[in-house]
Amino acid sequence: MSLKQNTIRLKQISLLFIIFFSIATCSFCQSMQQPALTFPPSLRLNQLQIIGSHNSYKTGIEKPLWEMIFKRDLAAAKSLQYGHISLTKQLDMGLRNLELDVVYDPQGGRYEDPLGLKLIEKAGGKPEPYDTANDLAKPGHKVFHIPDIDFRSDHLLFRDCLLALKHWSDANGDHIPVVITMNAKDDNEKGLHELLPFTKTALDSIDLEIRSVFEPDDLITPDLVRGNYPTLESAVLKKGWPLLSQVRGRFLFVLDEKGEKLERYKEGHPSLKGRVMFVNESEGQPEAAFMIINDPVKDFDEIQRLVRAGYMIRTRADADTKEARNNDYTRFEAAKKSGAQIITTDYYLPSKYFSSPYKISFDSGIYVRKNPLLLKIKNLH
Repeated sequence: MSLKQNTIRLKQISLLFIIFFSIATCSFCQSMQQPALTFPPSLRLNQLQIIGSHNSYKTGIEKPLWEMIFKRDLAAAKSLQYGHISLTKQLDMGLRNLELDVVYDPQGGRYEDPLGLKLIEKAGGKPEPYDTANDLAKPGHKVFHIPDIDFRSDHLLFRDCLLALKHWSDANGDHIPVVITMNAKDDNEKGLHELLPFTKTALDSIDLEIRSVFEPDDLITPDLVRGNYPTLESAVLKKGWPLLSQVRGRFLFVLDEKGEKLERYKEGHPSLKGRVMFVNESEGQPEAAFMIINDPVKDFDEIQRLVRAGYMIRTRADADTKEARNNDYTRFEAAKKSGAQIITTDYYLPSKYFSSPYKISFDSGIYVRKNPLLLKIKNLH
């Protein structure tokens, strides 16, 4: 074979490889995409049931560090043995609930050089690259699970998480609303980086960061839902949640806190007037609209009662990797039947850390459906 013929043959092989690779890649992309779903224009936001992810930003603990934790505390290590694909890939799959944990860092630099990296080096290992963009030196809320231990995140900066969501939304403008639950973390553990408290100023800054990325028309806010009603609770119980057709392409944020942090966030904002986030508030309070009740087995009847009344509820299909390890769907089945509008899981994909077929979705592999409990009720609001 001549040099020219050999060159032509190599080009043909390369072209075939490119075509094959492109087809395979497209097939993978399609497998990650949620099938197109249509809903009647009369359907309200709370008449959906969606599956989302828990600690959605968490990419997992690298193996050497996890093994150190395993040797010291088997139960704790097992509970931390999960991780997620990127936030936008989760949305591409069809998940419509994400959870973000933020820590307060107004000056920047507080959480640089996590202890876990030093422990790996001390043991003779080489940590995977971390914070190569030097994001932890920048001011603003940071996103991770546990400082020094479970600190790897899809985006370390809260603002970068928001920007990724905004860009995805702009490219998928008619999407089902995405619910983002938020934890403002300030509980300290001995020996780890000290977390700054979420004062009222710190809580205000969460709203400010969200508003710095999202336009008013990108958000479902308490003001939007309350309208002319005297309280947020009276609005959801009497008027109901917005029509799905009116709030497509938007995000709804929820502050998942109780006690002093909840009171600080409400202070000066009766019925959450002017606030970005809904709150996890108890029935009978002016701000009650969205509640987080994590055990759908123990609290099954209560969840059903609250959903029928008009509240939105988030619950969990699994926790601490236990259901996944045992391939146990009891909790998920209860969550579905409870009518809770949002069901979170760590396993919309099977675990990559241990062998188990456990995987959460509705029938036909979808993550959004009409809420079967509420559709039995005629003329809901």
